[in-house]
Amino acid sequence: MVMSLTPILVVFGVVFIAELPDKSMLASLALSTRFRKSYVWLGAAAALLAQVFIAVTAGHFMTLLPHRLLALVVGLLFLLGAGLLIFQKDGGEVKRPKFENGTHGFIKVFTTSFIVIFLSEWGDITQIVTANYAAKYHDALGVGIGATAALWTVAALGVLLGSKLIKRVPGQTLQRAAAVILFIFAIISLTVAFR
Repeated sequence: MVMSLTPILVVFGVVFIAELPDKSMLASLALSTRFRKSYVWLGAAAALLAQVFIAVTAGHFMTLLPHRLLALVVGLLFLLGAGLLIFQKDGGEVKRPKFENGTHGFIKVFTTSFIVIFLSEWGDITQIVTANYAAKYHDALGVGIGATAALWTVAALGVLLGSKLIKRVPGQTLQRAAAVILFIFAIISLTVAFR
């Protein structure tokens, strides 16, 4: 089996841009202000990997649809994703949660980070996009690698540089860029469906 770099690179780029101003980065940032950064990142990474697995599995099952119907579903989901990003009122940002002070061992921090990130990403735009790309490219592994690498990079940025990055690049700008990219993919998929 030869894996193409195209799905990895495309998915990495789209998921990275879409996720920068989103919940996992900001939750990682907030958690890392109270807990050991490496523990937070490991919990976030495990949660994001689980979410990618769920998304590419859903995308794989979408490939069982007839080709024309699959292109229509993928196009509509990309269009939905673009609309969600454009019309999201809060810029995708979440308020910084408050944590109690005290000693925090690995298991507690890992578990807390895993739960916070896993729940915040459930049904998120990047999960939908990942499922879409898995169906579009028929390459669950490549899409999974691209999405996981992007999400892990964003979580690492949140843990290490989050507050500085958000001050320099407005979340709304990143959100709109991701929406335009998703809109373009929606048009391409819908054109294939109706051709």
